[in-house]
Amino acid sequence: MSDPRVAAMPVRECGERLVDVRYSRVRVDPRRQDAEGVFAHVREGVLERLLAAQAALPDGVRLLLVEGYRPPAVQERYFTWYAEELRAAHPDWSHDQVHRAAGRFVAPPAVAPHTAGAAVDITLADPDGRELDLGTSTNITPEQSDDACHMAAKSIGAKARYHRRILASALTEAGFVNYPAKWWHWSVGDRYWSLMTGSRPAHYGPCAAP
Repeated sequence: MSDPRVAAMPVRECGERLVDVRYSRVRVDPRRQDAEGVFAHVREGVLERLLAAQAALPDGVRLLLVEGYRPPAVQERYFTWYAEELRAAHPDWSHDQVHRAAGRFVAPPAVAPHTAGAAVDITLADPDGRELDLGTSTNITPEQSDDACHMAAKSIGAKARYHRRILASALTEAGFVNYPAKWWHWSVGDRYWSLMTGSRPAHYGPCAAP
């Protein structure tokens, strides 16, 4: 996400409002619950695509949204935390090296898809809300997971790989793109999506909380 090409993508804000996923047919996990409930919001078009993805899943499998919209201040906090972790682990790295490395896993706030309401951290569950095995928990770092957080990780079990394929098939068909360092992170309409798909301009830029 720290690639200068992402920041260079033009944005023509479409003005779609943020909507609460909790009032839809997509199940929402409360682990990222905040006082205002903004974590469960996404752009209207993003929710429409989530519903399409859910409809494409096999019987007995449901989407489970962990986090959608993220205020810029929260994104800044996540980025700073991860940068500090890397700085402690690599005291010989320069400021620029730390910044670039942090941006490969946590998006810099200026380009973060979550702050545009365009990204979802999402996994799969059974009809009762029990999370399926996708190899790691969501939001685990490469260091914590020995890189098993990467979508194409070879170290995970066969069942987890199967579930990741199901998730990827449904979300890709609905128009989302995955950020490959995090199997759970998918977005549509943002700068990263624009770069990956060649669709210009991006539809969603940073927006205020609902």
